[in-house]
Amino acid sequence: MARLLLFGGKGGVGKTTTSTASAIHLADCGLKVLLVSSDPAHSTSDSLGVEIGTEPTPVPGVEGLYGLEMDPESKLSNLLPKLGNMVDGMNSGGGLGGLGGLGMMLDPSAKQEFDEIKSDVKTSDMILPGLDEALAFDELLKHVEDPNWDVIVFDTAPTGHTLRFLSLPEIIEAWSGRLIRLMRVSGGIRSMLFGRKESEEMKQELERFRNRVLHVRRVLSDPQLTSFTLVTIPEKMGVNETVRAYSSLIEYHLPVSACIVNRVTPQFDHPFLKNRREAELKRITELEEQLTSVEVSSMELLDQEVVGIDNLRLVAEKLYGQPDKLPDDLGPHDVGELVKHSIHRGMYREINDEEEVILLHFPGIKREELSLRSDDGILFVGLNGREREIPTSVPVKASQVGAKLEGDVLRLNVPLTKG
Repeated sequence: MARLLLFGGKGGVGKTTTSTASAIHLADCGLKVLLVSSDPAHSTSDSLGVEIGTEPTPVPGVEGLYGLEMDPESKLSNLLPKLGNMVDGMNSGGGLGGLGGLGMMLDPSAKQEFDEIKSDVKTSDMILPGLDEALAFDELLKHVEDPNWDVIVFDTAPTGHTLRFLSLPEIIEAWSGRLIRLMRVSGGIRSMLFGRKESEEMKQELERFRNRVLHVRRVLSDPQLTSFTLVTIPEKMGVNETVRAYSSLIEYHLPVSACIVNRVTPQFDHPFLKNRREAELKRITELEEQLTSVEVSSMELLDQEVVGIDNLRLVAEKLYGQPDKLPDDLGPHDVGELVKHSIHRGMYREINDEEEVILLHFPGIKREELSLRSDDGILFVGLNGREREIPTSVPVKASQVGAKLEGDVLRLNVPLTKG
């Protein structure tokens, strides 16, 4: 499971620059890094000078770095027609008339509840609030749970959107609860319309989706998996919003590890610049006094725009120092000087004459959440209903693999076939 590093703050404070520079540094240290952006402005592509899409895209010039700009609106546009069709199929022709005699199977109270729920779907009262963020969260979790990544660097949307992001479990609880209630009310009718198998698959997929989104909270609150870096500038509005964001993040039990103050005026012997710098240092002091448990670091304003890989590496060097190649083992490995992170690799393997040992870092995972299967010699590990291919040196059957969850590590012993 990948380490999740979130960078967030007010719009325009340099969080995209900071997160992108961090991702480049971590990749230069030999880690496999996915840089994810949920910012609708698509500023990550602009910062890198490289067009990245909605699937992990290799970043030229940085070995081990991939970029991804999430597009929850497209996923939402695909999901809404499916939900609408499901309800319309149960209720074509208005009321329950489209079901013909099947409508008589529901008692009056059930009919009323069915109509109320259908009205909610039609008016999008229960579908639209937070659903686009929920789909984005589900997409993010898919990559966090993938052991092929070592680190996910998440360039979040501006603060308000991010805090709404963190309130999703409550929204999903209400949203999915009502849909499950819809399925319960429709009962056998749903099976007759869609077939028992399709009906059960719809219900199971909804429950898996609900469980995955609720699992996000567990991931976000685990300091072994997640840390949040606040990014701001040394001005009153920036400092005030950072303090409010910090309080909200603590309320959501999200580990805040650092705060970076960007664009501090360099020291010059000029009255205007001296006064400006003194005012900014006072703001930084205010921030340090209020964020007592967080390391506050500052970076001076640069004399050029930070666009492109080379300039981003200069920022990374100021934040983290020179990149050092990390050992291949799971870790943890400490990275950085001014800003510090503790990183576990997602996967480590070693081979001897008899077997290949694969270690997967899965902190906080329960045994019943894991599954193991093979298909035509390819090994798959399942986590929360999603499967990932685990590369092996030789074709293998799952029944031949020794699997054991040892604390936070899933150990797979793959026998090697001689010759």
